[in-house]
Amino acid sequence: MTEGSGPSATSIVARLSTGEATARQILDALAESFEEAAVGAHEHADGSWTVSVHCRTAPNETALRALVALAAGAPAANALTFERVSARDWVKASLEGLAPVAAGRFLVHGAHDRSRVPANRIGIEIEAALAFGTGHHGTTRACLLALDDLAKRANGGRRRLRALDIGTGSGVLAIAAAKALRGPVLASDIDIGALRVARANARLNRVAPRLQFGHAAGIGARAFRGRAPFDLVLANILLPPLRRLAAPLRPLLAPGAQVVLSGLLPAQANAALAAYRAHGLVLERRLTLEGWTTLVLRRP
Repeated sequence: MTEGSGPSATSIVARLSTGEATARQILDALAESFEEAAVGAHEHADGSWTVSVHCRTAPNETALRALVALAAGAPAANALTFERVSARDWVKASLEGLAPVAAGRFLVHGAHDRSRVPANRIGIEIEAALAFGTGHHGTTRACLLALDDLAKRANGGRRRLRALDIGTGSGVLAIAAAKALRGPVLASDIDIGALRVARANARLNRVAPRLQFGHAAGIGARAFRGRAPFDLVLANILLPPLRRLAAPLRPLLAPGAQVVLSGLLPAQANAALAAYRAHGLVLERRLTLEGWTTLVLRRP
């Protein structure tokens, strides 16, 4: 999701309460075919699941119901509800009061927990704004865990690495890379509003001098020219764009570079892996967290 244009900015949320198997089928289908929305799901204490589709502008309800029907049947499609919400109010309400999220040495927190960050943690402060990525989602946490491990193995963090964060959203991964790797980081996103949020968060976390931002869909030639090769690439997006990135990303990688791919359902991981293996990358690690899979790859 992206930053609204004013206090009255609204977004559309489509919701469906269902079981785990149906929720995963719907997530898989929408991730493949409905890229213009942020799709997520969470499990309730009673074992039921809620699938949420957040759209900045009014979606084609008929098309969305048709996709859900193909994935999970007509009853699920008919049960889908649509609600118009204040974009800023929804994001603020979703972030306020959230407990800090620990992922390795990283601790993602809001302003209200700034004073509680232990000295042995790498604090990342993310404020309420309409951009994806607060650290509370399993895909973001898995990327942070992978990044922490990679940073520790890069000569104990003493070696400065060049990093690229594709689809930066709130900038949480780019900020984490800047703090842990101490080298230059390029953060790109297709959405200008998200880049505004990421820049503000970089300033808040005092790493703005180490971050550069590029407005690009995928691997944009202008945004990336002269900044490769990269030692680390982070891409927490969805399967279709991840597969499209495999070929153009390969020439931008330094020897021994590592690539962290996330935003994948477990059933999608092998498809992503095959796309990158075709260009010479090898699998180093596979993490599954909260129903999502993250792949850590390396250029030999």
